[in-house]
Order: sequence, then structure tokens, then C-alpha cells
Amino acid sequence: QVQLVESGGGLVQAGGSLRLSCVASGSILRINSMGWYRQAPGKQRELVATISGYITNYADPVKGRFTISRDNAKKTTYLQMNSLKSEDTAVYYCNADVTARSGRSQDYWGQGTQVTVSS
Repeated sequence: QVQLVESGGGLVQAGGSLRLSCVASGSILRINSMGWYRQAPGKQRELVATISGYITNYADPVKGRFTISRDNAKKTTYLQMNSLKSEDTAVYYCNADVTARSGRSQDYWGQGTQVTVSS
């Protein structure tokens, strides 16, 4: 079994910054990719950013403001969020494509962390 635990969410004023972290643990052979998604009230979950190796991908609304990074040794991904806007308010979920020691690969999700940006 694999667990993802997010941290770093909170309340911040518009224009401020937050850094989210997500740590993976469990029976992990290899983490193939990691990413962040978000879900605002009444909306569908949407992609924020992903990282696979050194390749990163960002949703248009966050390009130039958010940065995703990864520490393979710590099995951790980070999302640095700058110049936050009220429309960034959402629950942020960590996602990882993991190959377990059993050899089986599947997607895992964290429990989510709330980010609230006040205007």
C-alpha cells in the first residue's frame, strides 16, 4: 500500500505565497510521476501541475506563478505558489503514479489540503 500526505495549505491574502508538500510512503519501488490537482467548490477537479523526471507541465492559469519540484530521495513533491489569486482557492490534491514493490503500477491520491486566498 502507498500513502500520500499533503501539507502546507492555509489562508493567505491575495498576492501572497504558499508552499505545498506531498510525501509518499509505503511499498514503493519507483515513483513515475507526481502532480497536483485542485477542486474548487462546485467545480470538477482540475490539473495544476505535473512532474515526470525533469519534465514539468502546468495548467495555463498557473503558468508563471506556480512551480512544481520533486525530491526523489525524500519521495516528496512541492508546489510553490506565488502571486496567489482568489480564484486559486480550492482543495489541492497530490497525485502519484507509483510502481509498487509487487511490480504493479497505479495512481494514488492524497487526502487534500485546503488553500484559501482572501481578496
